[in-house]
Amino acid sequence: MADETTPLAAPDPVIGGIADLFDNVEWTLSSDQDVLMVPKNRWREVAQAARDAGFEMLVDETVVDFLGKRPVRFELVAGLLSLQHNLRVRLRASMPEDDMIVDSLVPVYPGANFYEREAYDMFGVTFEDHPDLTRILLPDEWEGHPLRKDYGVGSVPIQFKSSPEAS
Repeated sequence: MADETTPLAAPDPVIGGIADLFDNVEWTLSSDQDVLMVPKNRWREVAQAARDAGFEMLVDETVVDFLGKRPVRFELVAGLLSLQHNLRVRLRASMPEDDMIVDSLVPVYPGANFYEREAYDMFGVTFEDHPDLTRILLPDEWEGHPLRKDYGVGSVPIQFKSSPEAS
């Protein structure tokens, strides 16, 4: 699937103002959505600037695995909403497979707690300064991260309890 990102010249002034605060944050449109491309090491800082600019709600935070499709395999993605400005913006940060550590957004958006625990559990991302970075969906003894595209589907035997047969 091709990346549908097209650089344009004029973001909304609120979103453009966030990008202008940082030398290495770029604004673009992707599938008609405003996107700020953020360096991984500025993840929380840019989210804080967005919050200060009126993006009071974190809608979601997740990880995308581009195995074999891009030079940097993983991308961290967060959707933010501003009710006062009636705007949405998506933050995206490339994350190399050998450096899956990023600052937690929980200090900025407390609702990031469960999203980040899911990303930790399913993809193996470590969120620094997270208040409770533990598995949320899988048992503690589970090995691997099932939403990674190279995770061996079917390689883990799962024993299901039989259900009582209908008479």
